[in-house]
Amino acid sequence: MDHIRNFCIIAHIDHGKSTLADRLLEYTKTAQITENQVLDNMDLERERGITIKSHAIQMEYELDNKNYILNLIDTPGHVDFSYEVSRSIAACEGALLVVDATQGVQAQTISNLYMAIDHNLEIIPVINKIDMPNAMPEEVEDEIVELIGCDPSDIIRASGKTGEGIPEILEAIVHRVPAPTGDPNAPLQTLIFDSVFNPFRGIITICKMVNGTVRQGDKVKFVQTGMEYDADEVGVMKMNMDPRKALSAGEVGYIISGIKEATEVKVGETITHVDRPCDAPIDGFQEVKPMVFAGVYPIDPADYENLRTSLEKLQLNDASLTFQPESSQALGFGFRCGFLGLLHMEIVQERLSREFNMEVITTVPNVSYMVYDKQGNEFEVHNPSGLPEVTAIDHIDEPYIRANIITTADYYGSIVKLCLDKRGELINQQYVSGNRMELHFMIPLGEIVIDFYDKLKSISKGYASFDYTIDSYRPSKLVKLDILLNGDPVDALSTLTHQDNAVNFGRRMCEKLKDLIPRQQFDIAIQAAIGAKIVARETVKQVRKDVLAKCYGGDVSRKRKLLEKQKKGKKRMKQIGNVQVPQNAFLAVLKLD
Repeated sequence: MDHIRNFCIIAHIDHGKSTLADRLLEYTKTAQITENQVLDNMDLERERGITIKSHAIQMEYELDNKNYILNLIDTPGHVDFSYEVSRSIAACEGALLVVDATQGVQAQTISNLYMAIDHNLEIIPVINKIDMPNAMPEEVEDEIVELIGCDPSDIIRASGKTGEGIPEILEAIVHRVPAPTGDPNAPLQTLIFDSVFNPFRGIITICKMVNGTVRQGDKVKFVQTGMEYDADEVGVMKMNMDPRKALSAGEVGYIISGIKEATEVKVGETITHVDRPCDAPIDGFQEVKPMVFAGVYPIDPADYENLRTSLEKLQLNDASLTFQPESSQALGFGFRCGFLGLLHMEIVQERLSREFNMEVITTVPNVSYMVYDKQGNEFEVHNPSGLPEVTAIDHIDEPYIRANIITTADYYGSIVKLCLDKRGELINQQYVSGNRMELHFMIPLGEIVIDFYDKLKSISKGYASFDYTIDSYRPSKLVKLDILLNGDPVDALSTLTHQDNAVNFGRRMCEKLKDLIPRQQFDIAIQAAIGAKIVARETVKQVRKDVLAKCYGGDVSRKRKLLEKQKKGKKRMKQIGNVQVPQNAFLAVLKLD
């Protein structure tokens, strides 16, 4: 046990976690690095240059003639994947806190650090990218000392690109990160912190051994579900899976039990022996709280069951995804999915398409509201169609977040204006160091869901960093905005919005849809309505066939007769004609300027 070290790498987006992990793997000769970010093995991760999943890998390292086993977990930096980070932290005893020498401490650096401190992890601060011409290691060092109160000599300067400082990091991990505690002879206790679906092997659970030993062929039991399985294969995670005879306390590895049903494995579950069970399960992870809800519907209604299976398999690999069945008049049967943010929603949609070949329609995202009726009952509403009649509602509470924005003072005015336009309140502001400021706002969650992050990045030229936590629910004047096409409401386009913004939002939506809905042989009226009141209208003009083309000269009454006949035909067509709403219309609503 003394020779094992479990650690993770935490940092803000683009501070060089995955590149630093490459250098550590290279130095310990675990892997031949032929391309960058070797741990980011998903196509999406490579394309976008971001880490989406946490990746566990084992390295062997020799120091002072002693062999050590280092279990590294590389984590994502984006706020939408913070649940991945919290699970990785639970499987470690130490953390490398990486800070970019050109950017300094950012919002996500602070929130991930607090998460690690809550779990009593040993923090090793690392200043990365010191080879950059615009690096400011001295200023960043002062920021880190101020943030965690460590000694300046504890901070390691490194470069993920050149490999400078890598030996020092590995030494610090061995000397400063405590060895895992646990008893190899105690009853088996194993915490599942991740899982993957393999079509040939079934579900592979990735876990941390807390107590006891598991051997190949042992009968194991999942404590919460009570299901029993055989441990067909146990092993550790190298570049590929490396089978072992046994895994004992303190190690991080995988167990394959040939489980085929995705619903039987939950992240945070405890595995124990059938014949010698443990007294109590390990405290798992807090339940994930989705922030953004959207309907996901198959394009072909016959694919409904396939979509369910795909979402279950995806949930194995992405524990922060939640879903429940729902139906819509416009789109048929589908699922109401809960996501941690818009990027997360985009990634899930993309993964469904690539990994499971499922093309889906996603509705307008919204957040959950607490509705109180006049009888004093309260209930949670995720979907505007689930709202009771306006006359029955007493008031609606909407969720507010506490936003933490770090920026340079140059963009202060435009950021404050953006937040105030989104109905935010400035709570406090302070200078972090030099020209950099930290701003705290209270903003309704519904306002930041759609385009807030994009706008923040564009007005601050990419310099502002943003992090948030759910704070509380507050009463708000909300109204349901319906979109009608030829008088029929399209429930997939309904939204809950603030009373002051509703008319403006409805008008912009109508204008946008006018450009997107294809022209038919009859007029299409696009209307935005609040209750029975129409607040905006646009018309998609009909495509007219030239019925007079075959008339050359002749009496005007003949022409009039043909036009009247056409008019009647149009009228009849309008009665029976239905309007097809293309997929890009649902997505375009998200990008209203």
